[in-house]
Formats: sequence, structure tokens, C-alpha cells
Amino acid sequence: MSPALPKPALREDLLWGQLHALTVIAHTGSFTKAAQRLGLSKAAVSQRIAELERAVGVTLVARTTRSVRLSDAGQRLVEDTEASFNHIARSLGAARDAAGQPRGLVRVTAPVALGRQHVAPALPGFFAQYPEIRIELDLSDRLAALAQEGFDLAIRHTSTPPDTHVAFKLCASRAMLVAAPAYLARAGTPAHPAELAAHACLPYLRSGPAVWHFEHGSARAPERVRVPVQGPLRAGNSEIIRDAALAGLGVALLPDFSAAPALASGVLQELLPQWRPAGFFGDSIYAIHPWSSTTPRPVRLLIEHLRAALGKGF
Repeated sequence: MSPALPKPALREDLLWGQLHALTVIAHTGSFTKAAQRLGLSKAAVSQRIAELERAVGVTLVARTTRSVRLSDAGQRLVEDTEASFNHIARSLGAARDAAGQPRGLVRVTAPVALGRQHVAPALPGFFAQYPEIRIELDLSDRLAALAQEGFDLAIRHTSTPPDTHVAFKLCASRAMLVAAPAYLARAGTPAHPAELAAHACLPYLRSGPAVWHFEHGSARAPERVRVPVQGPLRAGNSEIIRDAALAGLGVALLPDFSAAPALASGVLQELLPQWRPAGFFGDSIYAIHPWSSTTPRPVRLLIEHLRAALGKGF
């Protein structure tokens, strides 16, 4: 019998695609989401992981019917290789930037109302300038985990952007207390925030009782008022709240980007302008990018375009 031939040496360079798939699974926690980010079928991603596991001889991904998690060996492998893949991505982006016309895919998440009313309308002008850049715009009022879900950019309404990300301020924003003239003719116009407790109000759908906070006077020593409110409708979207206010159902707290057109046309009226709604909406709109030492050119160009579009005011 002929002696067994030695196994051929492992070609690590043939496993780079499989290693990259493992890092994407680590971020997304899902074969389906990893396949979407990689532009592959779920079966192709599963095959890549199986090939990598055969090559290294250990289980790297523990699969159950409900979840996917990396084994200790898989987690160590991702930690050891992830920085290299990030460096390759930055280098490729820099090479594309140097080639002239910016191109690539930018995945963006934004709140529903802000995205519909201001982000989406700004995109045709962007595409006219940069026809080789593609955008995937996901509108959701939940806060997405950017890196884990593969988003390049989040548009967020906040006062305190996360210090674990890179934040670019697009414009200032404020909350406004509004009601329809028909409602005010029927129920009267409040002269003080405390009077809102006796009005029909349209609070956002959040856990616990609905309480609105207001401030008056100097920022150093403001007078503060806390008002429990209630009314016929609570909802988790500013467009729904705005439309209910337009229908005369009650008083609403709205971000200026949702309220401004209705105020300009006179179908809504601002109430208690000398009082500042506090702690409800953020005071700025930010573009937030997962932390990195550089911002890819397509992402940077989109941020600049949105800053110019939203900076004109609402």
C-alpha cells in the first residue's frame, strides 16, 4: 500500500472571502442580514462559513432556530482580522475617490417623518450631482444599531449624539406647541402650561404617563413647569400627531420640521411661544456615522448635501 500523501498546505489567501463573511455575521447576528450586506444568497454565506470551519477544523458559528452567535474561536478570529478588513475597505474607498467620479452605496436610516418630509426630497438634487452614488434609505422611528445592521449613516433628532460615533450637525431644531384654530375656538387658548392639564392633548406613545415639561426665562435659572396631559390619541409618529391636531382633536407637541408648513399656512397656531418645551425632542438634527478615522467620500458628500438642504430652515 502506498504511503498516505500529506495534505496540501492551507491556502489562507483563498479564505479571505470566507473570513470577511464571518466578520459580517459577527456584526449583523444573522445569516440573512449578512447575505443582504454581502449581496449574496443566504445559502452562499452558509457555504462560506462551512468552508472556513472545515479549513480551520473548529466550529466558528453556533446556530440555533432563533439566533446565531459566534463560538469563542470564531470571536477570536473576528477580533484578529476585523481591523484588517476595515483597513482594506478604507484603502479601496480612497482609491475610488482618487479615480474621479465618486461612486458606491450609502445605506441610511432616518426617522419616518423627517425622512419623508426632508431627507427624501433632498435626494434628487444629490443624484443630479453624483449619479454614480446609490442610496438605500430605511425609514424607521426605532434607533438602529448602525454597525451591526450595516448602516453607513443615521439621521437623528437629538441633543446628545453618541460619543462612540462620528456626529455631524446638520441644523438646529426645536419643539413647538400647536393646535388648530377650530380647536382653540371650541376649547379656549391656554395662557399657561399648567392649563394644558384641562385640555385634550395629543402626546407621543411612550412608556408611562404622558408628562410635558416647559421652561421659561433665562437658561441659567429658568422657571420650570411639569404638566401631566391626556387626550383622545397617543401615537409614535409626528405626522400622525400633526394630522390629529389639524383635525382639531387637541393640542400637540411637534418638532418644527413637522409643524412649520402648517404654521405657515395658518392651519395650525403656535401656543405659549414664550415657554420652551424641554426634554422631549432634541435641539439639533445630526448625521451620525459609525466611528472610523476617515469618512468615505460618498458618505461625506451626502452629509454636506443634507447640511445645505436642511440648513435653509423648516
